[in-house]
Amino acid sequence: MEKVKYPLFKKEDLDGFFALFQNNLANFVLIAVTMIGMGFPSSIVYGRVIPGAAIAVFFGNMYYAHMAKKLAEKENRNDVTALSYGISTPIMFIYLFGVLGPALALTEDPELAWKIGMAACFLGGLVEAFGSVIGNWLHRILPRAAMLGALAGVAFTFIGGELFFQTYEMPMVGLFVLGIILIGLIGKKKMPFKIPASLFAIVIGTVMAYILGDAQVSDITTGLSNLGFYGFLPTLGALEGMSLLFTSMIGLLAVLLPISIYNFIETMNNVEAMAAAGDKYSVGEAQLADGVGTMVGTLFGGVFPTTVYIASVGAKWMNAGRGYTILNGFVFLLTSAFGVIASMSEIIPVPVIAPILVFVGISMVSQTFSSVKQSHYPAVVIAMFPYFANYVMTRFNNAAAEVVEGISPGIVPLGNGAMFTGLIWGAILVFIIDNQYIKATLAALVGALLSAIGLMHSSELVFLLDYRYTVGYVILALLFVYFGTVGKENALEQPNKMKQSA
Repeated sequence: MEKVKYPLFKKEDLDGFFALFQNNLANFVLIAVTMIGMGFPSSIVYGRVIPGAAIAVFFGNMYYAHMAKKLAEKENRNDVTALSYGISTPIMFIYLFGVLGPALALTEDPELAWKIGMAACFLGGLVEAFGSVIGNWLHRILPRAAMLGALAGVAFTFIGGELFFQTYEMPMVGLFVLGIILIGLIGKKKMPFKIPASLFAIVIGTVMAYILGDAQVSDITTGLSNLGFYGFLPTLGALEGMSLLFTSMIGLLAVLLPISIYNFIETMNNVEAMAAAGDKYSVGEAQLADGVGTMVGTLFGGVFPTTVYIASVGAKWMNAGRGYTILNGFVFLLTSAFGVIASMSEIIPVPVIAPILVFVGISMVSQTFSSVKQSHYPAVVIAMFPYFANYVMTRFNNAAAEVVEGISPGIVPLGNGAMFTGLIWGAILVFIIDNQYIKATLAALVGALLSAIGLMHSSELVFLLDYRYTVGYVILALLFVYFGTVGKENALEQPNKMKQSA
């Protein structure tokens, strides 16, 4: 058999690149704006944190391009799409408000807080790297509907939903840009002069924003003032941060462990989403790459864990190959080094970027339903619900805790550990649908264990912080035991009685 040539770059990689670049750029912009708002100086944000994140993104993109080449050669096909790679949005917010914020409040020293952030990030990468040992095993035992459903919850709330809100912040511009994205990437219509739809949308949308007055010319001046050279300087600041992390900041470990476990589960889910789309990668290898990439980033000032990106399926829909990740890695490296990221974050309005991420959310949720059996659709839906609670909790609980409590006191407990809760309930419902009550019982008992140690329904790792959740899952397990034994016998008796009456 003649070997198929797997191209280094093809025209579809341009759309994939712009989607992935804007996805990463949106997070980088949020990081910069939030950290500076907290009180971190631009010298740390643009001089250390952004370059460190760019190093991690470069490492991961190059490695995933390599993995795509291996898969293409193994399966002798040229339509393999490389995994996307970047900073996970939910984890980014947890590190911002659960690690960097408290560290800055305690130390009142931005540099020390940054070093604590590096230490926390390094530990997170280490946990994910070790998680690769059990990654393939977890991948085998968890139902696809549970994994993809939990991920679809992230896509619906944090990616598609929130960015849909931001699209409407500039309705004349945002709706026009969203129309271009939907026509070009879902309707598959060619743009004028065959310009990639994402690039066309960004250019036209940005020009419109300034012409219509939704953006100010002063934004361009501010953006250009951030241009300069920001070198990639190695640092061992994480070592100093580690000493603080295990002393005065020991409480942060309660945040780090569950979110680090969450990170390698998110990697597993995203790899599964790509398998459903046609490209089956090794979960363990991806988790190891994510962990190592995160740790490499901390050696250059990075404070945010990286992971296989939810945008992978969007890139697959665009028929991208491996070139889009290679281009993304190099462009991020250069734009971070010369302050272009800092400039673009000021010049390009977020509502212009937002519609591209709305597309990513659409493609992820759509892919989920098209990748599981129709009978398992209810399991996908229930797995998505916890992330609605997590979204409300993350966005509103700090500023409006009484309002959140007034809506329902169950929002915060359900939102804590949402990925685990989504996986547990998605798996339970798959097992119920497939009449596998022993497995449903085991899933409920795992839920009881995770609740008992604080990985679910708790804001910290404390044993039996609220025993009611643990007991609730145990009661649920007993219910499944009943229907797996007595209930099963009753179900078998009914057809026999019908036969006798016939």
